[in-house]
Amino acid sequence: MSLLDTLLSPFQFGFMINALTMTTLVAIPCALLSCFLVLKGWALMGDAMSHAVFPGVVIAWMVGLPLGLGAFVAGLFCAFATGYLQDNSRIKRDTVMGIVFSGMFGAGLVLYVYLKPDIHLDHILFGDMLGVSYSDILQTGAIVLLTVVVVGLKWRDLLLHAFDPIQAQVSGLNVKLLNYGLLCLVSLTIVAALKAVGIILAISLLIAPGAIASLLTRTFKGMMLVALGQAIVTSFLGVYLSFFIDSAPAPTIVVLSALVFYRRLYSSHGQAAANGSDKRVFLNPRGATQVTVYGTKYLLFLHKYQGRAMSYTIDIISCITDRFVELTATEKRIAQFILDDVQAAVALPIFGNGASDANQPGLHYPLCPRHRLQRCA
Repeated sequence: MSLLDTLLSPFQFGFMINALTMTTLVAIPCALLSCFLVLKGWALMGDAMSHAVFPGVVIAWMVGLPLGLGAFVAGLFCAFATGYLQDNSRIKRDTVMGIVFSGMFGAGLVLYVYLKPDIHLDHILFGDMLGVSYSDILQTGAIVLLTVVVVGLKWRDLLLHAFDPIQAQVSGLNVKLLNYGLLCLVSLTIVAALKAVGIILAISLLIAPGAIASLLTRTFKGMMLVALGQAIVTSFLGVYLSFFIDSAPAPTIVVLSALVFYRRLYSSHGQAAANGSDKRVFLNPRGATQVTVYGTKYLLFLHKYQGRAMSYTIDIISCITDRFVELTATEKRIAQFILDDVQAAVALPIFGNGASDANQPGLHYPLCPRHRLQRCA
């Protein structure tokens, strides 16, 4: 057998073609949503929802419903229960998520042992990629299409919601709808990944692509493209290599994703991107102007409406000073308003309660400094 025949041997088997097709489809929604989860800091939420679908799968088998439907409902229940407990208690979100998803996962194990369903436990936990059927591929394809359409239509709103829900609400967006809509998409994606990688390893596909892309790009569109390419290539290679090394496909995909992440993190460019010191790439003059405009308007919003202690970041100030001539007249007035406070704001916080600093008796910032905002009129 020649080398070419050996390399093409996985494509001679129908189960390998189905597995490669399935993992490529699953990688698409996972990569797109991972960008929002990483930016929003929802890594633990994805982990919680992936574990919480276990009792839904067992209950769906018990009552004769599709397993995917039970997993979807259980994932949504985990998300809604977490939000309700957080809003009606003094417990922090991460603590609530830990309690909810561990409790639901434990309940799933208890139900599984008690009911003894004919579903193999390993297939639920780690997936059954080599047992994928044509109907599974069609179901996953429908979920992928729905996710791509929703993200394509609402990615700007979801991006603003991920960065600053307060600004999104002030802009007239329905924050609750965006929040729970994103959770619904995550739950659907977990259902799609359930057959491929199981509930334990699904969190890797939901986090690794966005985390790797965040080390390589400075724009959100670039982040989504890099995450999409990385997820597809890593997933395809993981299944392909598992044929030759005789390993399970899902763990191989996860190991490859982890290796790529560590490689980019500890490279010189990855370290610079991780600590925010990389300014020689992905920050062209036009991009720097956009960062300046968005950053200054956001800081002005905080300074005017929130009245809480805050400070201007060095990065925004350097962008203002470096690209000041490229701003419009209105943007220059906004930038000048911030530059007037640079000397005090960099070294000292802004006191929103109107009190003066003990060491700087001349420093005074009212709660709503309308007289200072006249410069921007």
